[in-house]
Order: sequence, then C-alpha cells, then structure tokens
Amino acid sequence: MSSYNDPFHIITKPIGAICNLDCEYCYYLEKEDLYPGTQSFKMTEEVLETYTRQYIYAQPADAAEVNFTWQGGEPTLMGLPFFRKALALQKKYARGGMRVTNSFQTNGTRLDDDWARFFSDNEFLVGISIDGPEDLHDEFRPDKKGYGSFHQVMEGVELLKKHGVLFNTLTCVQSSNSSYPVKIYRFLKEIGSTHLQFIPIVEPQPDGGVSYRSVNPKKYGTFLCGVFNEWLKRKDVGRIYVQDFDVALSILAGYPSPICIHAETCGHAMAIEHNGDIYSCDHFVFPEYKLGNIMEEQAKVMHESARQQEFGLDKRDKLPAYCRECDFLKVCNGGCPKDRIIDTPDGEPGLNYLCQGYKTFYAHSYPVFKKMVKCLELGYPPSEYKNV
Repeated sequence: MSSYNDPFHIITKPIGAICNLDCEYCYYLEKEDLYPGTQSFKMTEEVLETYTRQYIYAQPADAAEVNFTWQGGEPTLMGLPFFRKALALQKKYARGGMRVTNSFQTNGTRLDDDWARFFSDNEFLVGISIDGPEDLHDEFRPDKKGYGSFHQVMEGVELLKKHGVLFNTLTCVQSSNSSYPVKIYRFLKEIGSTHLQFIPIVEPQPDGGVSYRSVNPKKYGTFLCGVFNEWLKRKDVGRIYVQDFDVALSILAGYPSPICIHAETCGHAMAIEHNGDIYSCDHFVFPEYKLGNIMEEQAKVMHESARQQEFGLDKRDKLPAYCRECDFLKVCNGGCPKDRIIDTPDGEPGLNYLCQGYKTFYAHSYPVFKKMVKCLELGYPPSEYKNV
C-alpha cells in the first residue's frame, strides 16, 4: 500500500472529545470514555513539541508542504496561547523551503476578533460546521443547555468575513435536513461559503439498524442530486466547489481521489489524541485501532506498521463481489469502511449503508462529469461542458 517515502496526514485532537456543544449525532463526544479519570484533556506543550517534530520530520525529504489539521471536540477550548506555541514550534522544526499550513475545524460559537485576527494573520483555513438555516441547523446542534447554536455560529462566520479569513463549510446531512438540498445550498452561498462539504450521518445501532438521525440512503442520493442540479442551474461550476463533485470529477479525469473516502485504499490519515495516542483514523478511535503513542514510538513507524498497512488494504480487499461488479466502482471504491454495515442483496457482508444513495447520485451526474472531463482534455474549463 505504501512505502517509506509516502506522505501521510494526522488529524490533531488537542482537546480530545471536549466540546461546548452537545450535537446529538457527534461520533466523537463518547471518546472521552476512553480516558476515565482524566482531569485535563488539554494537550501539553511536551506532547505538542514531540508531535510537531515527529510529524514534520516524518514527511518525505522532498515534501514542499506539510499541513496541520486541528479538530476536536472544539479546538478553540485550547485557547490562543496554545496555537501561538504550535506556530512557533512549526517554525522551529520546518525544513528549509518547506511550507507549513494549518486548517482548523470549529463550530464557530466561541470565535471573537482575537481568534479571527489570528487566523487571518497566519493564513489558517477555517472549517465552519453548520447544517443549514436556523430551523435545520438547530435540530441536532444544541449547546450544553439544550438551546440552538445557530446565531452564535453566524456571529462567528461574520467575524471570519470581517477579518478576511478563508473559510469553508461542513454540513452534516441527516434525517431532518436531507429533504432541503436547494434551501441549504442557497443558504451556504448566501453566507459566503465557496467550498462546501456534505457529510452523511450514519449511526449504527446495536440491533443492526441505524438511529433516527441517520440519513436515509436514497434521500442522501437525492440530496446530492438536488445540490448538483442547483449548482449547474446557477452556473456555479468553477465558482462554488462542492467536495463530492470535485472528487468524482478528479477520479473520472484519471487522478487519484483527493480524499480517503473514495480512494481505493486508505490508512494515510491517522488521528492523534490529546495525550499523544495515535489511532488508525479519526473514525476508528477505538482501543483495537490504537497504534501507539508518540512519546514512546515514532509516528512514521506507526504509519508503516503491519497493522496500519492491513487497515488500509482492507478497504480494497474486503469489498464484496457486489461492489467489485458495480459500474461505479472506479469513482466510489465502496465508500468509507465505517459505513460498510449492511449486507449485499446476495447476503454478503460489507456493503456500504449509503450504496443506494451513491448509485442514485452517480447515475444522475455521470453524463455531465464525462462532458467536464472532455473539456479538461481539450483545454477548456469544466464550466464549458455544454459546448462539447
């Protein structure tokens, strides 16, 4: 799957699962239970420095750039001094000519002028979690007291815009908002987002089903189709970037998937917890997927370990025959392993819960994407797809 010189990525959880919101579908809040008796979930300076040094030094010798991704929980709970220290350490350990970048995923509710100015001055890419207009966002994203968080998030968005911070939006697609693709797309455009991510909520239950918050597979497909139609109708190709569309176009144009979800194999995106524990993936932060701790072992060694190699190859090797024979295998690759929780029509395990949705979307969008690929081959922008 990988060689010693392959780059890899680590998602950083400096505050662990601690958050000021109580989003009902959040898969990470429960990770606090992995560390019973812990008094503080804040990453120490010692762990931060060890991690920064290891992560930078582990990249290939010719790597021109390395990216630090900060998530939570809610990373702003670490406070600005922690991130000022992080930047100082990045500068200390960066190789000559290496560019160090930072991305920061936040719920936006704790932002103020100091945070926004810091992001702007240091060219952070900020991801804002928002599920649509107030009525849709507040359905499953309350604060600790049970009140909606929408207005606080929007105050944060306005601060980012005021200070010229580059931001994108992450929208969870769940049972309550999946019927409103156009409404959500237009809203995200109105608040100034030009890069949109749509994350399907799938919550497996002990009885083999999923939670009531989980998006229906077919509705997920029609949601993506609705956004796609509006994207084309409003002539937003080349102006508004939707991650699902970028990934499909990239693969059909002959490039590797830019994200692990639709890559043939995975294992190049690990996660680090507040105390230095490294896990195979931030969706697999469970004891059985713990690879080690950076205070005891090198991150590069953990990435290249047989366990992590097997984890990454299983994404491809454990695909059911139903997937291998699918017309959309090239662009789907079975989706994320975390969602492979149902059986195929033939009774074989390992089918992605979202399969029906993926098929609906790809069947609908393929003809247009193929025209866009033709544009690229002819040297035209994809927005000229109607003319080829």
